[in-house]
Amino acid sequence: MFETGLGIHFDEQMCEFIYPSNVFGPPHVEKRYLKDIIHSLADSKATGPKIVYSIAMDIGLGNDRIDLLERELLFGTVAYAAGSIGEEPVKSQGHIHSISKTCQMSTPEVYEIWSGEAIIYMQEKATNDPGRCYAVQAKAGEVIIVPPAWAHCTINASKTEKMVFGAWCVRDFGFEYDAVRAHKGLAFYPKFDARDKIVWEKNPNYQSNKLVEKSPREYTEFRLDSKLSIYQQYKQDKSKFDFVVRPDLCKEKWENYVP
Repeated sequence: MFETGLGIHFDEQMCEFIYPSNVFGPPHVEKRYLKDIIHSLADSKATGPKIVYSIAMDIGLGNDRIDLLERELLFGTVAYAAGSIGEEPVKSQGHIHSISKTCQMSTPEVYEIWSGEAIIYMQEKATNDPGRCYAVQAKAGEVIIVPPAWAHCTINASKTEKMVFGAWCVRDFGFEYDAVRAHKGLAFYPKFDARDKIVWEKNPNYQSNKLVEKSPREYTEFRLDSKLSIYQQYKQDKSKFDFVVRPDLCKEKWENYVP
């Protein structure tokens, strides 16, 4: 596991996160089952792991709890199962972040991969024309920011290893699924080829568009430090991730955004 500054571990047998004594977190994870994500798969009859991923929201060091509540900032972690769902990798259901009451707009999310390898797929819109489409592949210690209002999903890029990530999001987070479900998923479906590498298949329910595959970049406009975990950066500067809660205060950074 990547050194997060929190010392959290995932118990694979119990499908639960284990916290040190100085870290708070929910006593039990939320589990997402295969039936919960079937609407966003290319093959709605595919089989795979029963528990697709396990979620622990609202975690952190005990002495940070009050500050996190006051900022409306939430830290969480998610563990994705190894394996595949038919020809597709284990992934989340495509969604858009709901309008937050904190800022009256959709909010971004800051991902940090802790173990394994992930692909964060994102597209500008969930309309017939999806706009720009990106697949950003990241390894342990790398960060990806999904901007406000973009449709996206999280993918375990490996068939043989679990994938775990941590993320900053707004405390009153919520998801919109209807537009993605109406198109039977996002604009591109990830699939494993004969060598268990990810390839992409266009979803015919969208207008044809180009997919850009890329690695994560340095997010200098948000003053992120690639040498420290995102929780450790919060510890050094409690205001660093305020843009997650108030993306309206940096609208120019979301214009023509490239992940």
